[in-house]
Amino acid sequence: MKKLEQYELFAEVFRFPKSEDYIAKVNNVASFLLKSYPSAYKEFEPFLNFVNNNSFFDIEEVFTRTFHIQAICFLDLGYVLFGEDYKRGEFLVQMKREQREAENDCGEELADNLPNVLKLLSLIEDDNFLQELSVRILIPCIQKMLNEFELSRIALKDKVRKKKQKVVLMDNKQYKNVYQYALQSLIKVLDIDFKGIDYNDPKLNATPGGSFINNCGTCSDLPEVKSVQTIENK
Repeated sequence: MKKLEQYELFAEVFRFPKSEDYIAKVNNVASFLLKSYPSAYKEFEPFLNFVNNNSFFDIEEVFTRTFHIQAICFLDLGYVLFGEDYKRGEFLVQMKREQREAENDCGEELADNLPNVLKLLSLIEDDNFLQELSVRILIPCIQKMLNEFELSRIALKDKVRKKKQKVVLMDNKQYKNVYQYALQSLIKVLDIDFKGIDYNDPKLNATPGGSFINNCGTCSDLPEVKSVQTIENK
């Protein structure tokens, strides 16, 4: 499979917007999608319009509200899959190994943070591992993240926060859910790139000996990590 530069570009969308060059990076993604994935561009367009028509301060605030403070969802895939269960730590160990072997500098974020995993996709040379990581881990994770943008779920979270914290950040703000369009576009690209790859099992099963993805050649030699139990997609 050819190098997947689209995921390296997409990684920048989900990194914290530290400077105004974030806007240029979002537009780079949009240009790539318009040329190569027009259906994904349509999903991305509302997010693009938000970035191009709002202040950098507003972009930073929406990112923080979406993924950090009083978050709608989280970017660490191990947490998305396992919550606070011990299996989250096992998954993270596996991802650290893969990131290290790919020589991907994860910076200040964890190895399973979405931008770092997207960058990893552009570096993986083993097609089998690339497909399993994408189809059996990444796509289900992003779908779970998107589920958290359902209005009923957000309303329930905000109700609990108001009761406990007496305040909800960006309550009723127009663009507070806009990152869902970036996620929808990303999952569209993944579906296109990995169309037809089906493991005939909606669950992720442990491999005896420590691999967190069944039959994954690049991570089967991790003897110190216990096997991960079944992960349900939903």
